[in-house]
Formats: sequence, C-alpha cells, structure tokens
Amino acid sequence: TFLLLTSNHLSRTHSNQTTMSTSNNIIADARAFVDDFNERYVQKHEAFENQFWGTKMALKQGDFSTELLNQTKKDLEDLLSGQEILLKAKSLRKDIEMMKDSNDDNGDITKILDVIIRTCQCNEFPTLEAMAVREKTNEIEGNLQKARNGMNLGYVDSNGEFKVASSVGLRTVMRTNSDEAVRKSAYEALRSIGKFVSEEGFLEIVKLRNKLAKMLGYQDYYDYTVTNAEGFGKDKLFEILDGLEEGTRPLMVKAMQDLEKIHGKKALEPWNMGYMMSGNVIKKMDPYFPFSKSVENYIRSYAAMKINYCNSTMTLDLLDRKNKYSNGFCHWPVPAWIKSDGTFVPSKTNFTSLADPSAVGSGLTALTTLMHEAGHAAHFANIKQPSPLFSQERAPTSVAYAENQSMFLDSLVEDAAWRAKYARDVHGNPLPFDIHEESIRSTHPFKVFQLRGMLSVSYFEKALYELPDDEVTSEGVQALADKIEIEIQGGLNPRPLLSVPHLVSDEASCYYQGYTLAEMSVHQTREFFKTKYGYIVDNPNVGPTLARHYWECGNSRPFLELVRDLTGKELSEDAWINALKMDVEEFILQEKKEYDEMLKRCQTETQDDNIDLGMTVQFVDGDEIIADSSETSLLGACKQFESFVANRVAKATN
Repeated sequence: TFLLLTSNHLSRTHSNQTTMSTSNNIIADARAFVDDFNERYVQKHEAFENQFWGTKMALKQGDFSTELLNQTKKDLEDLLSGQEILLKAKSLRKDIEMMKDSNDDNGDITKILDVIIRTCQCNEFPTLEAMAVREKTNEIEGNLQKARNGMNLGYVDSNGEFKVASSVGLRTVMRTNSDEAVRKSAYEALRSIGKFVSEEGFLEIVKLRNKLAKMLGYQDYYDYTVTNAEGFGKDKLFEILDGLEEGTRPLMVKAMQDLEKIHGKKALEPWNMGYMMSGNVIKKMDPYFPFSKSVENYIRSYAAMKINYCNSTMTLDLLDRKNKYSNGFCHWPVPAWIKSDGTFVPSKTNFTSLADPSAVGSGLTALTTLMHEAGHAAHFANIKQPSPLFSQERAPTSVAYAENQSMFLDSLVEDAAWRAKYARDVHGNPLPFDIHEESIRSTHPFKVFQLRGMLSVSYFEKALYELPDDEVTSEGVQALADKIEIEIQGGLNPRPLLSVPHLVSDEASCYYQGYTLAEMSVHQTREFFKTKYGYIVDNPNVGPTLARHYWECGNSRPFLELVRDLTGKELSEDAWINALKMDVEEFILQEKKEYDEMLKRCQTETQDDNIDLGMTVQFVDGDEIIADSSETSLLGACKQFESFVANRVAKATN
C-alpha cells in the first residue's frame, strides 16, 4: 500500500511539474511575443510620425516626402494588419486562458494581447484585394495633402490687394474685419477649397474608402470608422446625435431669429454671422490676449492645476506660414508606455497651430488652440500602460475619449475666473469685466450655433458615404454639403463643410462625432468639478483627478465607462443643453462673482517663476529652432519665443 501511494504521489507530482513547465513555456512565449511586438511597433510608429510631421510642416532639412510618408504608413499598417500577428496573439491568449494555474501575475500579458487583438482587428485587411484598395487610397490621400498644402489661398483686402492666408487666417478675417466685402472674399476662398479637393482626388478617396469598408462587412466607411473607434456602430451613434439635434433645433431657430432681429437679415449671411456676433468685442479683447504671452499663460494655468507631463518632450510649431498644414494637431512620435522591465518611456510630442501674431484675434485663437492641443499632450503623456498601443491616438482609441481631455481644458479660456487672472495686456492690467460681459451678451444666446456646426459635419459625412458611387461628383457633393448646412444650421455655414480638413485626412475622417460626444462629456465633467469643489480654474485637484480617472488607463477602458465612473452619471446631453438654456442675466451674475473672487485671490498671490511641468519644450518655426527649455528653463524658453514673435511682428509692420 505504501509503495502504491508513493507511486501515485510521484505520478501527480510529475504531472504537476509537467503542467507547470508547460505553463511557464506559454508565459515565456507570450512575453517574448508581446515584447517583440511592442518594440517593432514603436519603431514603425515613430518612422511614420516623423514623416507625418516633416511633410505636414513642409520641412526642408531632412529626408521627408509624400512617397516616404506613404511607405512608412504602409509599413505600420502591414504590421497591424498582418494575419500572423493577429492569429498568434489569439492563440497565446487562448492558451493562457486555458492554463489551470493562470493567475494575476499574467495580467499584463493578457492585457497586452487583448489590445494587440483589438488594434489588429481595427486594421485588418484580410485579402490582397483589400490591401490593394487601402494602399491605393493612401497614395491618393498623400498626393491630395501635398496639393492642398500648396493651394494658393487668400482674400482681397479693402485696397483691392490679394492677401495670402490659410484657412484659419480666412476665418479670423471673417470674424474681425469690418469690411463686408473683405469678409465675403474670405468666405468665397473657403468655399473654393471644396472644389479644389474634389478635383484633386477626394471623390476617388470617398469611393475607395467605401469599397474597403463594404469588403470588410460594414455598411459603409462611416460605420467602419465609428465602430472601430467608439465600439458601437453608425446606427447607435445617430440615435445619440438625433436626440441632440432634435433637442437643440428650437434653440437654433430662436437664435437665428434673435440674430436677425438684433442685426438685420444680412447678419444671416455666412460671411457676416461671426462678425455680427463678436467682431467688435474681439477687437476690444485683443490687447488682453497678446499672442506672445499665450504659451506662458497656458503653462502657468496648467501648473496651477497641477498638470504634469511625466518627463515628456514637446516640439511646438505655432506660427502660420506658406505650405504648412492648415489645421492644428497634436501627434506622438513616441507614445508613453511601460516596458516589461518596469521602465517608463516618456512621450515625445509634436504639436502645431497657425497663428498670425499681427492679426486681430490671433492671440485668443492661438491660446485656445494651445490649451486644446496641450490638453492632448498632457493626456497622452500620462498614460501608464504596458504597451504603446494603449497610448496611440488611432482606433481602438475612442475619438470622444481623446477629445474630451483637450476640450475640457480649452473651455477654461472662456471662463471669467480664467480671464481675470490670465487675460492681461502688456502692462499687466486684467480684461475689464464689462468687455467680458459684452462678449457673453454677444455670444451666449448663439452658442447653439457651435453645437449645430459640429453636428453638420457628422450628418454630412454620414450622407456622403451613403451616396451611390455614380452620385459622388463634384457638383453632387457640393450640393449635398449645402443641403446639410441649411438643414442642420439653418443656412450656409461660415465654415463651409468641404473646407473642414478632417474630411480629407485619413486619421481624422469620420471623426467629428467625437467632438460632439466629447463636448457632452466636457459639460458633464465641468459640472462634476463645480459641484464637488466649487471652482475649476487654478484648482490643484484638476490635474491629479484627470490623470487618475481619465488619463492613466489609456484606451484600456471604454469612454462611456470612464465618464460614468468620474461623474457618477451616464453620458448625456443634459449638462450641455442646460448650459445653452441658461438665462443670460443669471449667467453674467455667476461670471461676475467668479471674476471678482479671482481678482481678490490674485491680490494675495505671489507669482512663482520656478515652474516645472515635468517636460522639455522646443519652440520651432519649420526648420528653425527658436528656443529649447533644456538649455534655459521653461519660462526662459517662453521669453525667447516672445522675443522671436516681437521681431516677426516688427518686420511685418515695417
């Protein structure tokens, strides 16, 4: 009996050792696979992002070209769309799941395998035909972007002279120029973008995108993109957007009637709307938003909220120039992530805006863009997950999740408390409240126009990708854009739909619903902070709270879940619509109270110039390096940037 028991015991021991050995082999195999994948991914990701930056910024120093952009994009997509990667990840995931001794120690490995599977499925092109369609689309997109960057845009000024201007510059002219003929000229230039991109390949891109999406089993390209990014399809999305559209239509109708009543019927012309609402007050505010101070103000504001960039490096190209890409953006050549040995890899960030320091209103526009793109940078710098796939901005990263962070932070620029402290002229005088009040009176009743403008892009792209191929013509698409503008916005859009750069760009097409969902979350998040702390501006709890609840997880958790867990409510339009409906007089009283409280606080505060956001900043203008904080300090680099801007303005004036 003793011998039999011993034999059985030895047999079980041997079996357990064999199982443990097999398990160890599976884990070792999986670890080697994910480590190899992560390293291959970051190399291809960085190569593509460097080309993206070089071509979009029209850099002359370095080997940058549309051909290399297309090739590095293909290399990245080939890695993510390769069936062998997806099948291997699925096989290892299944093996780990079946292991009898599976435990929490394998959590990171299974988490990485899951995100590899999700990401590869979003980039899956399972047949040679599908891959060929994708490559052809990329080629046409690259050529279109090159042509669009070289487009000779501009307007005719009051002296009859043609002035070169980017699309951002044209929109600034429409908001601030007192000459209606000049504003109309700027609008017509924006309208011309639609015809230009249609003739340069956009229509063929639309057809190819749809062809690919249908080959992959989706309704159309819009359905394909939304499903990959948000985790739910086009039908579910428009259940949400239709509710928002119907709920705010009466507000839009009333706002249109009020605008006409105050300023006359001509105010409803697309080149007049922005100016009639805020043109005069923008001029009054302009001295309190000097562009040269915009970077320092953003840095001080973020520092007061205890936002930290986790040792990241940022390259900022903020000034407008010829052939530069016509929209602000923030991208990451190096995503933040944690290696398997526990080493944290800080992010490297490129972000850009199109500021013209000599233009009226440019300081406010540039500052808002800075607060927005810097919000993206802070968010992605704080992601602390075991793979770079958690901290890259493409699917399966939710567009709404990415935009929520940046839009929440840029919303502060409109707050009276923020303006009391940071909106100051060159002598240090704060923006007078009566100017802020005038701004509220001229814009608050018409805030719904911004919401409807967001919706119109989504409704247009939905309709565009539902068109049969034979109706995708230059005339047909322009007519469709006009139809959607009139239906959703009550008239032609001051920003013509076909001038929106997101439509033609692969990484941003079918993207705009993300702004709408994010704006819903912004108002809900603002409501949370106001309810819990009573204030947002300079609140030291903001940065740590955002980092803990929204940022660190990256795309490992669903956007809707994150909003619910922080705010305690399901995402809804309620907070946004309530803000739109708020009585103007009540709103002004609330803003005055917060303005006065901030001014009082400023009187007792001492300005701290020893600011450390945990980042290194390099200011550039194309190939020229303006300042580098690693050689001076954060504020020292800001001062050098100020001097550079002052010299440029002086040259332009002379």
